[in-house]
Amino acid sequence: MSPHLPLLRRVPLFAELPEEALCGIAERMSSRRLAAGETLFSRGEPGSALYVIVRGTVRVLLPPANASSKPVVLEQLEAGDFVGEMALIDSAPRMASVDSPGGADLLELTRDNFLRELDGAPRVGISMLAIMSKRLRIAANLVGSTASRDINKEADAALTWSQRLADRVAEWNGSWSFLILLFLGTGIWAAINAVPALQFDPYPYQFFNFFLAFLVAVQGPLLMMSQNRQTRKERLHADADYQVNLKNETGIHRILFEIAELRDELASLRAERAGLALHAQKTDSTDSSERANG
Repeated sequence: MSPHLPLLRRVPLFAELPEEALCGIAERMSSRRLAAGETLFSRGEPGSALYVIVRGTVRVLLPPANASSKPVVLEQLEAGDFVGEMALIDSAPRMASVDSPGGADLLELTRDNFLRELDGAPRVGISMLAIMSKRLRIAANLVGSTASRDINKEADAALTWSQRLADRVAEWNGSWSFLILLFLGTGIWAAINAVPALQFDPYPYQFFNFFLAFLVAVQGPLLMMSQNRQTRKERLHADADYQVNLKNETGIHRILFEIAELRDELASLRAERAGLALHAQKTDSTDSSERANG
């Protein structure tokens, strides 16, 4: 039995496979080690294998469009993640490059070995195609939809009445209205109890102190609930900003890549035009020489 079975069971691509099929996949995998800074494969290379990260990290990136720009890091993968799964379906060119800044240990499943396993266990293909289609939908949503979102509106729409109450309490506690009301209430309470005929809570105002203690005890959890929700909202903002930045970087990289291709085509056209002009000049010179000799 392969020692990597527990790891493969945690990989979403293989999680739904029966034990027998998973053992068959594990037996057909081979180990591969990447040194620090080594590239696993580059964009444009024909795909031939799927890789599962056993140890270390790898980066999925778009190579720089020119020497002065930096690569765009699309994703960073760690132990239990996988990359290159589309190569199991076809041998089309890779859409991105993968390298390992600090080195990594991988398990490699080639397309030929996968097809051999698929012949004996068709369910393997159905399960893996479902996971692949999910990842394709995520990529399509990133490319084809607007990445910017109104996080505040989305978060407010999902609030329950108790969460809205906590936010209202937190907002009111941080206002001048609450502070002025507290000062007025304290003054009125002390003034009333200063009159012997109206006294109901004489100094040191035990009932009033009990009321303030109860108010603080209730406000504390409500303020914490509101603060925790603000923290979660900030994380949503950070995730949305990351998606926007990633989409912008990908779009800019695509534009720079196309500009570089246009420059190469323009240089080729100029060279071809210069060659035609030189050929025409040589032809004119030859014709002139023939007429002079004639």
